[in-house]
Amino acid sequence: MKRVKLKDGSLEKLVQRELRARGLRFRCHVRALPGSPDIVFPKEKLAVFVDGDFWHGWRLPAWEDKLSKFWRDKLRANRARDQRNFRRLRASGWRVIRIWQHALRRDGCKKCVDRIFRSLQHSRSQLGSRPPPELHVWQCRTSGSHD
Repeated sequence: MKRVKLKDGSLEKLVQRELRARGLRFRCHVRALPGSPDIVFPKEKLAVFVDGDFWHGWRLPAWEDKLSKFWRDKLRANRARDQRNFRRLRASGWRVIRIWQHALRRDGCKKCVDRIFRSLQHSRSQLGSRPPPELHVWQCRTSGSHD
């Protein structure tokens, strides 16, 4: 477990690179927020998590019977912690976007980043500031137990 890199994984870097290419500025791994979100837009109060399918238990009930008790308990605890952190963020007025590994691979990074872009546009229109130029909206579809 010590060898598992906790931040700046290849999926996160892919999303960060696309956001920067669109001229967006953000903070990474803000420890003051519950769950230390991977990408944070403080002004818009938007927290983004880029989660691996295995470590965060995407569709865990469908395959947990294939795991040893240790891994089943570990992944259940990860899912419970994620949900607790999302609830705490939302209770504090933050919006939370979760991008799953399978969605990045299936839909491509641009579609998933469009989901973030669309949320930022909504926030900025609520704040009264000018929205980002030329937004192409695509839904970064995710299926599974929790989004």
